[in-house]
Amino acid sequence: MTQSVTAPSRPDRVRVAAVQYGLRGISGPGDLESQVEYFLLSAADYGCDFIAFPELFPMQLLSAGDRLPAAEAIAAIAALTPRFTAFMGDLAVRHRINIIGGSHPVRIATGATRNRCHIFLRDGSVHHRDKLHPTPSERAAWGIEGGTARDADVIDTDCGPIGVMICYDSEFPELPRRLVDRGAEILFVPYCTDDRRGHLRVRYCCAARAVENQCYVVTAGVTGNLPNVANMDIHHAESAILTPSDIPFDRDGIAAEVTPNAEGMAIADLSLADLRQARTDGAVRNLADRRLDLYRIDWNE
Repeated sequence: MTQSVTAPSRPDRVRVAAVQYGLRGISGPGDLESQVEYFLLSAADYGCDFIAFPELFPMQLLSAGDRLPAAEAIAAIAALTPRFTAFMGDLAVRHRINIIGGSHPVRIATGATRNRCHIFLRDGSVHHRDKLHPTPSERAAWGIEGGTARDADVIDTDCGPIGVMICYDSEFPELPRRLVDRGAEILFVPYCTDDRRGHLRVRYCCAARAVENQCYVVTAGVTGNLPNVANMDIHHAESAILTPSDIPFDRDGIAAEVTPNAEGMAIADLSLADLRQARTDGAVRNLADRRLDLYRIDWNE
Protein backbone atom coordinates (compact mmCIF):
# COMPACT_ATOMS: atom_id res chain seq x y z
CA MET A 1 0.00 0.00 0.00
CA THR A 2 1.24 3.51 -0.80
CA GLN A 3 2.05 5.34 2.40
CA SER A 4 -0.01 8.39 3.30
CA VAL A 5 1.60 11.81 2.93
CA THR A 6 2.38 13.37 6.28
CA ALA A 7 1.72 17.08 6.55
CA PRO A 8 2.01 18.36 10.13
CA SER A 9 1.50 21.95 8.98
CA ARG A 10 -1.97 21.35 7.57
CA PRO A 11 -4.66 23.59 9.06
CA ASP A 12 -7.33 22.19 11.35
CA ARG A 13 -10.13 23.93 9.44
CA VAL A 14 -10.70 24.62 5.74
CA ARG A 15 -13.57 26.66 4.27
CA VAL A 16 -14.79 25.50 0.87
CA ALA A 17 -17.35 26.71 -1.67
CA ALA A 18 -19.10 24.67 -4.36
CA VAL A 19 -20.58 26.63 -7.27
CA GLN A 20 -23.77 25.47 -8.96
CA TYR A 21 -23.26 27.30 -12.23
CA GLY A 22 -26.21 28.38 -14.34
CA LEU A 23 -25.51 27.91 -18.05
CA ARG A 24 -27.06 30.42 -20.43
CA GLY A 25 -26.22 31.95 -23.77
CA ILE A 26 -23.56 34.67 -23.70
CA SER A 27 -22.27 37.22 -26.19
CA GLY A 28 -18.57 36.59 -25.57
CA PRO A 29 -15.85 35.55 -23.08
CA GLY A 30 -16.39 38.68 -20.99
CA ASP A 31 -19.84 37.44 -19.96
CA LEU A 32 -18.44 34.17 -18.63
CA GLU A 33 -15.67 36.03 -16.83
CA SER A 34 -18.19 38.31 -15.14
CA GLN A 35 -20.26 35.33 -14.01
CA VAL A 36 -17.18 33.52 -12.66
CA GLU A 37 -15.84 36.62 -10.91
CA TYR A 38 -19.18 37.19 -9.19
CA PHE A 39 -18.99 33.77 -7.52
CA LEU A 40 -15.31 34.08 -6.76
CA LEU A 41 -15.63 37.48 -5.10
CA SER A 42 -18.47 36.13 -2.98
CA ALA A 43 -16.39 33.15 -1.89
CA ALA A 44 -13.40 35.38 -1.18
CA ASP A 45 -15.59 37.70 0.93
CA TYR A 46 -16.60 34.65 2.97
CA GLY A 47 -12.94 33.79 3.52
CA CYS A 48 -13.01 30.55 1.53
CA ASP A 49 -9.80 28.61 0.98
CA PHE A 50 -11.21 26.78 -2.05
CA ILE A 51 -13.89 27.39 -4.65
CA ALA A 52 -14.94 24.60 -7.02
CA PHE A 53 -16.56 25.14 -10.42
CA PRO A 54 -18.37 22.42 -12.43
CA GLU A 55 -17.37 20.12 -15.23
CA LEU A 56 -17.76 21.55 -18.75
CA PHE A 57 -19.03 24.96 -17.63
CA PRO A 58 -16.54 26.75 -19.99
CA MET A 59 -18.47 25.23 -22.90
CA GLN A 60 -20.66 28.29 -22.34
CA LEU A 61 -18.03 30.13 -24.38
CA LEU A 62 -19.28 28.35 -27.51
CA SER A 63 -22.79 29.78 -27.11
CA ALA A 64 -21.60 33.13 -28.44
CA GLY A 65 -21.50 31.79 -32.01
CA ASP A 66 -23.23 29.35 -34.31
CA ARG A 67 -23.73 25.70 -33.34
CA LEU A 68 -20.56 23.89 -34.38
CA PRO A 69 -19.87 20.26 -35.29
CA ALA A 70 -17.91 18.40 -32.62
CA ALA A 71 -14.45 18.72 -34.20
CA GLU A 72 -14.87 22.45 -34.78
CA ALA A 73 -16.26 22.93 -31.27
CA ILE A 74 -13.17 21.27 -29.75
CA ALA A 75 -10.90 23.51 -31.84
CA ALA A 76 -12.86 26.60 -30.81
CA ILE A 77 -12.79 25.86 -27.09
CA ALA A 78 -9.08 25.02 -27.32
CA ALA A 79 -8.42 28.42 -28.87
CA LEU A 80 -10.12 30.10 -25.90
CA THR A 81 -8.27 28.05 -23.26
CA PRO A 82 -5.24 30.37 -22.87
CA ARG A 83 -7.48 33.33 -22.06
CA PHE A 84 -9.51 31.21 -19.63
CA THR A 85 -6.47 29.90 -17.76
CA ALA A 86 -4.82 33.33 -17.58
CA PHE A 87 -8.02 34.85 -16.20
CA MET A 88 -8.56 32.14 -13.58
CA GLY A 89 -4.92 32.11 -12.51
CA ASP A 90 -4.99 35.86 -11.97
CA LEU A 91 -8.16 35.62 -9.87
CA ALA A 92 -6.63 32.93 -7.65
CA VAL A 93 -3.60 35.07 -6.85
CA ARG A 94 -5.38 38.43 -6.54
CA HIS A 95 -8.10 37.11 -4.26
CA ARG A 96 -6.01 34.55 -2.37
CA ILE A 97 -8.23 31.58 -3.08
CA ASN A 98 -7.54 28.13 -4.55
CA ILE A 99 -9.72 27.47 -7.60
CA ILE A 100 -10.87 24.09 -8.90
CA GLY A 101 -11.55 25.36 -12.41
CA GLY A 102 -14.18 22.91 -13.59
CA SER A 103 -13.17 21.15 -16.80
CA HIS A 104 -13.43 21.37 -20.57
CA PRO A 105 -12.09 19.50 -23.60
CA VAL A 106 -8.52 20.23 -24.65
CA ARG A 107 -6.38 18.95 -27.50
CA ILE A 108 -3.03 17.64 -26.26
CA ALA A 109 0.26 17.40 -28.16
CA THR A 110 -0.43 13.88 -29.42
CA GLY A 111 -3.65 15.07 -31.05
CA ALA A 112 -5.85 13.29 -28.50
CA THR A 113 -8.72 15.11 -26.80
CA ARG A 114 -8.97 15.07 -23.01
CA ASN A 115 -11.54 16.43 -20.55
CA ARG A 116 -9.19 18.55 -18.42
CA CYS A 117 -9.61 20.24 -15.06
CA HIS A 118 -7.23 23.12 -14.35
CA ILE A 119 -6.43 23.85 -10.71
CA PHE A 120 -5.27 27.38 -9.91
CA LEU A 121 -3.59 27.79 -6.54
CA ARG A 122 -3.26 31.08 -4.71
CA ASP A 123 0.52 30.75 -4.70
CA GLY A 124 0.39 31.25 -8.49
CA SER A 125 0.97 27.64 -9.50
CA VAL A 126 -1.33 25.96 -12.02
CA HIS A 127 -1.96 22.23 -12.23
CA HIS A 128 -4.23 20.03 -14.30
CA ARG A 129 -5.91 16.67 -14.05
CA ASP A 130 -7.55 14.86 -16.97
CA LYS A 131 -10.70 12.81 -16.59
CA LEU A 132 -9.72 9.15 -16.34
CA HIS A 133 -13.07 7.63 -17.27
CA PRO A 134 -14.83 9.39 -20.17
CA THR A 135 -18.52 8.51 -20.48
CA PRO A 136 -19.86 6.81 -23.61
CA SER A 137 -21.44 10.16 -24.57
CA GLU A 138 -18.12 12.01 -24.30
CA ARG A 139 -16.34 9.41 -26.37
CA ALA A 140 -19.04 9.41 -29.04
CA ALA A 141 -19.69 13.16 -29.25
CA TRP A 142 -16.22 14.62 -28.76
CA GLY A 143 -13.78 11.72 -29.02
CA ILE A 144 -12.61 12.21 -25.42
CA GLU A 145 -9.87 9.83 -24.28
CA GLY A 146 -9.05 9.00 -20.66
CA GLY A 147 -6.06 10.37 -18.81
CA THR A 148 -3.04 8.54 -17.42
CA ALA A 149 -1.71 7.52 -14.00
CA ARG A 150 -0.38 11.05 -13.54
CA ASP A 151 -3.99 12.24 -13.39
CA ALA A 152 -4.65 9.91 -10.46
CA ASP A 153 -2.29 11.73 -8.12
CA VAL A 154 -2.87 14.34 -5.43
CA ILE A 155 -2.15 18.05 -5.75
CA ASP A 156 -0.24 19.68 -2.89
CA THR A 157 -1.85 22.88 -1.62
CA ASP A 158 -1.39 25.17 1.36
CA CYS A 159 -4.25 23.22 2.99
CA GLY A 160 -2.64 19.84 2.37
CA PRO A 161 -2.96 17.41 -0.55
CA ILE A 162 -6.29 17.36 -2.40
CA GLY A 163 -7.76 15.06 -5.02
CA VAL A 164 -9.80 15.79 -8.13
CA MET A 165 -12.28 13.34 -9.67
CA ILE A 166 -14.20 14.56 -12.71
CA CYS A 167 -17.83 13.40 -12.63
CA TYR A 168 -17.84 9.74 -13.82
CA ASP A 169 -14.45 9.23 -12.11
CA SER A 170 -16.27 9.36 -8.76
CA GLU A 171 -18.12 6.17 -9.67
CA PHE A 172 -14.90 4.11 -9.54
CA PRO A 173 -13.74 3.50 -5.94
CA GLU A 174 -10.12 2.74 -6.82
CA LEU A 175 -9.27 6.36 -7.67
CA PRO A 176 -10.40 8.02 -4.41
CA ARG A 177 -8.77 5.27 -2.37
CA ARG A 178 -5.48 5.99 -4.13
CA LEU A 179 -5.87 9.73 -3.53
CA VAL A 180 -6.68 9.26 0.16
CA ASP A 181 -3.79 6.82 0.61
CA ARG A 182 -1.59 9.60 -0.76
CA GLY A 183 -2.81 12.07 1.85
CA ALA A 184 -5.94 13.70 0.41
CA GLU A 185 -8.57 14.66 2.99
CA ILE A 186 -10.76 16.64 0.57
CA LEU A 187 -11.84 15.35 -2.85
CA PHE A 188 -13.31 17.76 -5.40
CA VAL A 189 -15.80 16.49 -7.99
CA PRO A 190 -16.74 18.85 -10.84
CA TYR A 191 -19.69 17.23 -12.60
CA CYS A 192 -22.17 17.68 -15.43
CA THR A 193 -25.25 15.45 -15.67
CA ASP A 194 -28.30 15.73 -17.86
CA ASP A 195 -31.02 14.35 -15.59
CA ARG A 196 -31.72 13.37 -11.99
CA ARG A 197 -30.69 9.76 -12.55
CA GLY A 198 -27.27 10.87 -13.75
CA HIS A 199 -26.95 13.33 -10.88
CA LEU A 200 -27.86 10.64 -8.35
CA ARG A 201 -25.23 8.28 -9.70
CA VAL A 202 -22.63 10.91 -8.89
CA ARG A 203 -24.24 11.94 -5.59
CA TYR A 204 -24.64 8.42 -4.19
CA CYS A 205 -21.13 7.45 -5.22
CA CYS A 206 -19.62 10.60 -3.72
CA ALA A 207 -21.46 9.93 -0.44
CA ALA A 208 -20.04 6.41 -0.46
CA ARG A 209 -16.54 7.74 -1.19
CA ALA A 210 -16.83 10.07 1.84
CA VAL A 211 -17.84 7.19 4.13
CA GLU A 212 -15.45 4.51 2.92
CA ASN A 213 -12.45 6.85 2.80
CA GLN A 214 -13.38 9.00 5.82
CA CYS A 215 -12.88 12.19 3.82
CA TYR A 216 -14.81 15.21 2.58
CA VAL A 217 -16.18 15.31 -0.97
CA VAL A 218 -17.14 18.58 -2.67
CA THR A 219 -19.42 18.31 -5.72
CA ALA A 220 -20.08 21.20 -8.13
CA GLY A 221 -22.54 20.83 -11.02
CA VAL A 222 -24.10 22.84 -13.84
CA THR A 223 -27.72 23.75 -14.39
CA GLY A 224 -29.44 25.67 -17.19
CA ASN A 225 -28.90 24.93 -20.87
CA LEU A 226 -26.95 25.86 -23.98
CA PRO A 227 -29.29 25.08 -26.87
CA ASN A 228 -26.77 25.94 -29.61
CA VAL A 229 -23.83 23.95 -28.16
CA ALA A 230 -23.67 20.31 -29.22
CA ASN A 231 -23.97 17.72 -26.42
CA MET A 232 -24.80 20.44 -23.83
CA ASP A 233 -28.58 20.32 -23.98
CA ILE A 234 -30.19 19.82 -20.54
CA HIS A 235 -28.70 19.61 -17.06
CA HIS A 236 -29.59 18.61 -13.51
CA ALA A 237 -27.51 19.59 -10.47
CA GLU A 238 -27.75 19.51 -6.69
CA SER A 239 -24.23 20.56 -5.69
CA ALA A 240 -23.14 19.64 -2.17
CA ILE A 241 -20.34 19.37 0.37
CA LEU A 242 -20.43 15.84 1.79
CA THR A 243 -18.95 14.42 4.99
CA PRO A 244 -18.42 11.02 6.56
CA SER A 245 -21.38 9.68 8.51
CA ASP A 246 -20.28 9.76 12.12
CA ILE A 247 -20.94 11.79 15.28
CA PRO A 248 -18.49 14.71 14.69
CA PHE A 249 -20.09 15.48 11.32
CA ASP A 250 -23.41 16.78 10.03
CA ARG A 251 -26.36 14.51 10.78
CA ASP A 252 -27.12 13.51 7.18
CA GLY A 253 -23.51 13.58 5.97
CA ILE A 254 -24.21 16.88 4.16
CA ALA A 255 -22.36 19.96 5.35
CA ALA A 256 -24.08 22.20 2.78
CA GLU A 257 -26.00 21.88 -0.48
CA VAL A 258 -27.57 24.06 -3.16
CA THR A 259 -31.27 24.07 -4.07
CA PRO A 260 -31.79 21.66 -6.99
CA ASN A 261 -31.35 23.28 -10.41
CA ALA A 262 -30.98 26.80 -9.01
CA GLU A 263 -27.84 28.80 -9.56
CA GLY A 264 -26.06 29.27 -6.27
CA MET A 265 -23.18 28.31 -4.03
CA ALA A 266 -22.73 26.03 -1.02
CA ILE A 267 -20.19 27.05 1.63
CA ALA A 268 -19.00 25.03 4.62
CA ASP A 269 -16.24 24.87 7.18
CA LEU A 270 -14.57 21.46 7.15
CA SER A 271 -12.77 20.37 10.31
CA LEU A 272 -9.71 18.36 9.35
CA ALA A 273 -9.08 17.79 13.05
CA ASP A 274 -12.45 16.01 13.36
CA LEU A 275 -11.62 13.95 10.29
CA ARG A 276 -8.32 12.78 11.73
CA GLN A 277 -9.95 12.02 15.07
CA ALA A 278 -12.67 9.96 13.37
CA ARG A 279 -10.07 7.97 11.49
CA THR A 280 -8.45 6.88 14.75
CA ASP A 281 -11.34 6.87 17.25
CA GLY A 282 -14.59 6.96 15.26
CA ALA A 283 -17.59 4.67 15.62
CA VAL A 284 -16.23 3.01 12.47
CA ARG A 285 -12.67 3.23 11.17
CA ASN A 286 -12.93 2.34 7.51
CA LEU A 287 -9.33 3.14 6.64
CA ALA A 288 -7.78 1.40 9.63
CA ASP A 289 -10.03 -1.65 9.39
CA ARG A 290 -9.30 -2.55 5.76
CA ARG A 291 -8.35 -6.19 5.19
CA LEU A 292 -5.16 -5.60 3.27
CA ASP A 293 -4.31 -9.27 3.72
CA LEU A 294 -7.23 -10.05 1.39
CA TYR A 295 -7.16 -7.22 -1.16
CA ARG A 296 -5.07 -4.26 -2.22
CA ILE A 297 -4.69 -1.83 -5.10
CA ASP A 298 -1.55 -2.48 -7.15
CA TRP A 299 -0.57 0.69 -9.02
CA ASN A 300 2.71 -0.88 -10.22
CA GLU A 301 4.79 1.60 -8.30
